[in-house]
Amino acid sequence: MVSNVYWFGKEQNRTVKNIFWTVFLSINLNCLAMKRMIFTALLIIVISAASFGRKLVAEGKTFTAMGNFKIETADKPLVVNGVSLDTYVITYDNSKMSVIVAIDKDKKCRRYLTLSDKLSVQYVCYGTHFGIEKLSEKYAKDGFKTSDAALNRSAYFHQKVLVQGQNDPVTCMKLIGAYYPELLNDLENVLATR
Repeated sequence: MVSNVYWFGKEQNRTVKNIFWTVFLSINLNCLAMKRMIFTALLIIVISAASFGRKLVAEGKTFTAMGNFKIETADKPLVVNGVSLDTYVITYDNSKMSVIVAIDKDKKCRRYLTLSDKLSVQYVCYGTHFGIEKLSEKYAKDGFKTSDAALNRSAYFHQKVLVQGQNDPVTCMKLIGAYYPELLNDLENVLATR
């Protein structure tokens, strides 16, 4: 009889162990599943946050007091004459001023509308050269016009032909980022805003 009780106690002990391990493993598996769900959610958040940020396209030096520049994709495209244009933002290290560059593609050329609160111009890439022009009249409907008072005429005429031949958009925007600060008459005021 005592052996039966002992045996019954061992069986009961095994059952408690089985119940304990079953509960422990199910909790552990639930924690593992929860960890996987939390990790997956964090991964999705990180990926989506990265996709909403600006994407760096290029960077370079201006060799002016404005310092280095960065070209990034804009958050929203610029709409001109009802057409959504590829839009980029150029920022400078030593100034709060940012320059918006929107690419308007024609049959003959690409126009880089270069817009800021200080000065708005357009750079044009024909098949033979890339250089600066005052904004075309077709952009006046949307409120874009070149201010002669803010324009450094000497730098403007030096930039009529920046480079000859066909160039890709990134190279053209890097040239804009490097040469645009020279066009500003009041460069000291632009630097003072930083």
